[in-house]
Amino acid sequence: MRKLFGFATLLLVATLCNIATTSAADREHTLKVYNWADYIDEEVLVEFRDWYKEQTGEEVEVIYQLFDINEIMLAKIERGKEDYDVVCPSEYIIERMLRNDLLLPIDRDFGSTPNYIDSNISPYIIDRFNMIDGSGKNANDYAVGYMWGTTGILYNTRYVTREEASSWEVLHNEKFRKKIFIKDAFRDVYGPILLYLKGDDVRSGAITADEVMYDASDESIALVEDFLKKAKRLVAGWEADFGKEMMTKEKAYINLTWSGDAVWAIEEAAEVDVPLDYVVPREGSNVWFDGWVIPKYAVNTKAARYFINFMCRSDIALRNMDAIGYVSAVATPEVLEAKIDDSIEEAIDASYFFGEGAECVKINSVQYPDASVIARCSMMHDSGARTEQMLEMWARIKGEVVKPWVLIVIGLTMLALLVIGIRRKVNKLRSQRKYRHRRQRK
Repeated sequence: MRKLFGFATLLLVATLCNIATTSAADREHTLKVYNWADYIDEEVLVEFRDWYKEQTGEEVEVIYQLFDINEIMLAKIERGKEDYDVVCPSEYIIERMLRNDLLLPIDRDFGSTPNYIDSNISPYIIDRFNMIDGSGKNANDYAVGYMWGTTGILYNTRYVTREEASSWEVLHNEKFRKKIFIKDAFRDVYGPILLYLKGDDVRSGAITADEVMYDASDESIALVEDFLKKAKRLVAGWEADFGKEMMTKEKAYINLTWSGDAVWAIEEAAEVDVPLDYVVPREGSNVWFDGWVIPKYAVNTKAARYFINFMCRSDIALRNMDAIGYVSAVATPEVLEAKIDDSIEEAIDASYFFGEGAECVKINSVQYPDASVIARCSMMHDSGARTEQMLEMWARIKGEVVKPWVLIVIGLTMLALLVIGIRRKVNKLRSQRKYRHRRQRK
């Protein structure tokens, strides 16, 4: 969901786009994939072409493009001006796309090719996708899980105890003034904080944690805003991706972040003797999911569904996980075996994900939380018409909203600079023409 745009990816995208451009006229044999940056093992994209030829006897070229915000991807799909064949939105965007009739069902008929989708995806992921509110449509018919994880607290054990990090109240702890980074993602912050603030109601049974995730009322938005404004004076910054690096350099001690980023940070920090750990606070948090879908305006739907099927192979899932640090939705015995690590001291219950036989396994608990942790995590939902109010709240927390007159001044200034630039360019062209004309006369 959400990574740096590395040089290797830049190089790969450029290469693939060049390859695909040569055959762009043959759109039916071109697959256009739209995905998060650094969210795949780059070699997998090249290997898919060979695998597809083996399975179908047909050639396919891949155009691979990247986005970093769900809403940017969605806007392109909604306009109908982009004919992407496969995209990878998060659960609340899948929800919105289903409601707005922007997705095609994913056909499971692969001929003699095994159906990896239905055999390899975890029942836990399927169950969660059943909770996506698609206005009568079953999300599992239109989306296939790719990666998933939790939102929690990455912390430096040298300065922060596990007990301190195990509550969202740590964001108000004066000990960590200007040593806190918060993910610049309003949905991932809003849900957990609201769960904390409404904890008494959840524990009393007056409301469920899942119901809290639907709550975007004025009252709840105000509660979250008040909490975060009080935390703001302790916050060093709101980060999109650099928080984990600040943690590895001990520039920060606490980072409200995603589990996948935490995995990367913990591994990197260990190499320079910086002790990091990750915990999902006791009050509860988000559990998020990204999934493959085929947009309404896709052209090569055959290659799209084969690509999704290919991504559900155990070996491909493991390679993607190793490359990016996040956790695949694939839950085969091969994946479990590869992830078991006997050097881990405490075993956890991962049976909710892998099924029977995984009740007590030594596996990375940041990637695969114990069943007791998952029990206090809920899925985010689309806030619909209330999204604007939530965005306004987020803008107020991070800083004052720019006044309209300021925007007008900025706009007029940019326009003036543009006009000046155009005039200079025109004058330069005129001078060049006069110079060439004088040279010709000579």
